[in-house]
Amino acid sequence: MKIQFNAIPMKLDAAAGEEKLPTITGLAVPWFPESAVVSSGEKVAFAKGSFDVNQKPAKLIEGHDLAQLVGTVPEIIELDEGLGFLAQFARTSRSMDAIELIRAGAYDAVSVGADVIESYFDKDTQTTVVTKSLLLELSLVAIPAFAAATIDTLAASAPEEDDETPTPSTTQQEETPEVETPSTPEVEAATVPTVIHAQAKRAVRLPSPGEYIAAMKRGGSEFAQLNANIQAATGDVVLSDAAGLLPTSVVAPVFSDINPLRPIVTALGTRAMPQAGSSFLRPYVKVHSAVGQQSTELTALSTANFEVDDISISKKTFGGKLLLSEQVIDWSSPSMLDAAIQDMTGQYALATEKETVDRLVAAMSAGNAITTDLTDGEEIIADLYLAASEIAEVGNYLPNALLVAPKTWAKLGAAVDGQGRPLFPLAGPVNSAGALPQGTSGWNGNILGLTLIVSNQITDQAYGTQDADDFLWVLNTRAIETYEQQKGFLELRDPANLGVSISLRGYFAAAVLDADMVRACGPAIA
Repeated sequence: MKIQFNAIPMKLDAAAGEEKLPTITGLAVPWFPESAVVSSGEKVAFAKGSFDVNQKPAKLIEGHDLAQLVGTVPEIIELDEGLGFLAQFARTSRSMDAIELIRAGAYDAVSVGADVIESYFDKDTQTTVVTKSLLLELSLVAIPAFAAATIDTLAASAPEEDDETPTPSTTQQEETPEVETPSTPEVEAATVPTVIHAQAKRAVRLPSPGEYIAAMKRGGSEFAQLNANIQAATGDVVLSDAAGLLPTSVVAPVFSDINPLRPIVTALGTRAMPQAGSSFLRPYVKVHSAVGQQSTELTALSTANFEVDDISISKKTFGGKLLLSEQVIDWSSPSMLDAAIQDMTGQYALATEKETVDRLVAAMSAGNAITTDLTDGEEIIADLYLAASEIAEVGNYLPNALLVAPKTWAKLGAAVDGQGRPLFPLAGPVNSAGALPQGTSGWNGNILGLTLIVSNQITDQAYGTQDADDFLWVLNTRAIETYEQQKGFLELRDPANLGVSISLRGYFAAAVLDADMVRACGPAIA
C-alpha cells in the first residue's frame, strides 16, 4: 500500500542570497497520535521507529510527481517529535526553479510517499498506525497533510566567499572552499493540531498580472502551483461573515399536537338539524300495541293502547372567536389566519364529540351497569355477552359497537386468557375472541363482533361514583342520535384598530332515545 498525503501550509525559514545549490532540513512526519487524512479518506499516522533511518536515500520530488525529480534525501533521523530529514538538490534547471519557489515562500512544507510494510488499526482514534515502512519519496508541497511537516532551514552546500576577502595573489592560487558537513536537521517542535484542516490561511505573495500571464503561458506544474498559492491566500467567507444575507425560513404547515377527530359522532352519523325553533321533538313509541292469537272464532282479538310520545331535543350553539391584527394576517407565513381557522375547526370537533359523550353518560342509570374486572380476560368475555343479552331482552336488538376511552382500550389490549395468551391479539387465530389488528398504532378493532370506537372525549364524566373512562360502553348505535348544522365562519373587520375578528359557530344536539340499548361494564357504582 502506498500512502500519499495531501497538504496544509506552515512557516518557512529560508536563507536568501545563496549562489550554490542548497540543502533543506525539516520534519517529514510527526509521530502518532498526530494523524492525517490520505487521498482514500483514511486517517493514517506513523509510530515512532516506523522508518529505517539507514535505508537507501529517497527521492526528492515536487507534488508527488516522480517526473519532477529535483534531488535526493540522503539523511533521515528519528527525533522525539517526528522524522527529521536533510534533502540535497541536484544541479538541474528544475531544481533551481524549486529552490526559487522555496525562497519565494511557495514551497514551505513537505509530504511523504511511503510504502507501508506493517500497521495496525487504533480503535480509540479510528486511525491506521504505520509501524514499519519504507520512505519512497519526499515531496515539496505548498500545503502539507501534517501541519508539522515543514521546511525549517535552507542552507548552502558551500558558504559564499566573504565580500571583504582580499584579492587573489598574482599566482592566482585557488582556494578550496570548505564544505559544510551536513548536521542533524534543526526541527522546531511540532504542535499536534486538534483538527486536521484541508486548507488554512497563510500569507502568500500574489503574482503580478504579468507574472500570472507568463506562468499561464508556460503551463504545467508551475502554473498549477501558482493557482494553488492564490487559492491558499484567498480569504475564507463563512456563515458569520454573511449573517445579513441569510434568511430564516419557516417550514409549513403549522404543527398541531391535537388530532381533531370525533370518532363517536362519525360512527353514529349526524342528521340534518331542523331549521325552525330552538328545540324540536323526536317521537318514539312509548307503549306498543298487542297482537295475540284469537281464542275461537268470532271472539275478540287482543287489544292494547298504542302510545307515541316525544323527546324534546334542545339545540345548542358551539363556537369560538379570535381577534387578529391585520398585520399578522398580512405578514405571517405560513398564514396565521389559516392556522387559526384550522385550529378552531378542530376544537369544534372535539367539543361536539364531548357533548355526545356527556348526553350518553347523563342518560344512564345504575341499572345499566355491569360490574366487571377489566384485568380478568374471562370475565370481560362473560360480561360482554351478558350486556348483549340484556340489551336484546328489551327490544330484540343486539349491540353493534363498543365505546372506550384510550386508557380502557389499553386494558383490552393487555387482557389475557387463563393461559396467559392475549385476549384480543394483533393477528387473531381462528379461535380468538376478537382482534386489534393495528396493535398500538390504531384504534380499529373487533371485540366479540363489536366495532371498537375509541374516543379521548370519554373522560371524567360522572357515572355514579365512578368516571366514564373506567367503563366499556356496549350499545346499539340506534340508541343515540346526533343533529348538526354547521354555520361556518364569520369575519368582522375593525377599521379603527386594524383588527379582524373571526368566529366559528354551529348548531349541534345529541340525544339518547333508548338507554336500555346501552350497558356499561366496569367498576361497581353506587
